Amino acid sequence: MIAKFRGDAGQAFPIYVVMVAGLLFLAFAFFAVGQASATRNGAQGAADAAALAAAQDARDGLGPPFINALMTNTLDEFLRDYRFTPYPCVQAQRLASANRADIDVRDPKNPGGCNWEYGYLQDKVTASVETRYTVGDSVIPGTETKHATADATAVIEFRCTYKFKGDPGDPVDFACDGRDGLSIDPTDFDQDSWAALSKAIFAVHLVDD
Repeated sequence: MIAKFRGDAGQAFPIYVVMVAGLLFLAFAFFAVGQASATRNGAQGAADAAALAAAQDARDGLGPPFINALMTNTLDEFLRDYRFTPYPCVQAQRLASANRADIDVRDPKNPGGCNWEYGYLQDKVTASVETRYTVGDSVIPGTETKHATADATAVIEFRCTYKFKGDPGDPVDFACDGRDGLSIDPTDFDQDSWAALSKAIFAVHLVDD
């Protein structure tokens, strides 16, 4: 009986080793999935920050052309036709860098990695990024060289209605988000006041692609 018990134990030991090895592999595989998910989340955070930075920088630069449109009673044309320069994308790269990523100029869906889509009352900027870091070593081959990519889109949205009351250059009344009481005198304007004023007139936020 003793000899038979020892024989059964000897047969069970390899099965036990295989089960433990399988469990360890599964544990490392789940860890690799977690690493990949963390890297992907990091890429998405960098893309969100880059898109918002580009949109906010573009909004900051709207002061002079916006006031010129008020001076000439051409605000409707401004909202329909204005085109941003590439410079806001410099801020997109700066925020991507702060999150250990770079603008992904090779993204086939977004060539150059930072692009504008224009529309009446709303303009969109899409930023694509690639992380500077990889998923890291794992039991899954290739993860040590795998970078994560992501993209995000932010909008600059005109949030007001307006009414020209008189001649070009006269104060213009705005109702923003349904609230009246904002009047802008284009003859009494300086860029320093635009930072606060722009937030009341133009919303910046992320949207789904």
